[in-house]
Amino acid sequence: MASNSHVKIGIIGGSGLDDPDILEGRTERYVVTPFGKPSDALILGKIKNVDCVLLARHGRQHTIMPTNVNYQANIWALKEAGCTHLLVTTACGSLREDIQPGDIVLIDQFIDRTAKRVQTFYDGQPTSPTGVCHIPMADPFCSKTREVLLEVAQGLGVKCHPRGTMVTIEGPRFSSRAESLMFRQWGADVINMTTVPEVVLAKEAGLCYASIAMATDYDCWKEHEEAVCVDNVLKTMKENANKASSILLTAIPQICQMDWESTINAHKLMSQSSVMLPKH
Repeated sequence: MASNSHVKIGIIGGSGLDDPDILEGRTERYVVTPFGKPSDALILGKIKNVDCVLLARHGRQHTIMPTNVNYQANIWALKEAGCTHLLVTTACGSLREDIQPGDIVLIDQFIDRTAKRVQTFYDGQPTSPTGVCHIPMADPFCSKTREVLLEVAQGLGVKCHPRGTMVTIEGPRFSSRAESLMFRQWGADVINMTTVPEVVLAKEAGLCYASIAMATDYDCWKEHEEAVCVDNVLKTMKENANKASSILLTAIPQICQMDWESTINAHKLMSQSSVMLPKH
């Protein structure tokens, strides 16, 4: 099939996974949205002739802690830039023996343990869209996009778990051991600080959103294993960042060759039909 000119890929890079060098012909664009400024400049370029927009979730100097990321502005800016898909990377802790540091997890569910974050564009502010949005969240991630990422990861020989439940905590602290053990009992597989509200806002925006989660540690639940710390997280990310990059570089041209019309329309319809407008 010929290249799909309607597809544009947004990439949100997580900690240590936001290398702009994956883009060819890069230009920077600073934007302002109705929700303020995104985390950093949008970096526009191409991956194998596919239009892409890269955004560093925590800023390129990693100066924004998870709570303070302007998730609304980030997603709004990428949608306004014409993105149809969001492929995001995130570091995470493993809550399962079989998810080892360095493994990739293509998460398909989340548990929200955040407490300080706006999770909708329809927040009642003067510059926000009108109405109240009750977006369904039974299936938060785009299954078709996840399937492409899984196929690519397997083809590259990257150890990849096809699904997983991410528990997102407020941070910036790591979990207590009691919390970590509780999350395991709840059925969570991995833990991070950013999936919520990012995936929720992407769903509201009608975008095809998928996340490449890289396990960097065993959090702190595992006996006889060193508890999570920044040094070990950074070391594991540095050793394994090429896995996420390889998946993106291979998957993006494949995504562009596929027919996404019905999928994109279904996401948009869900987004639009979830808004309750004021009665007149």
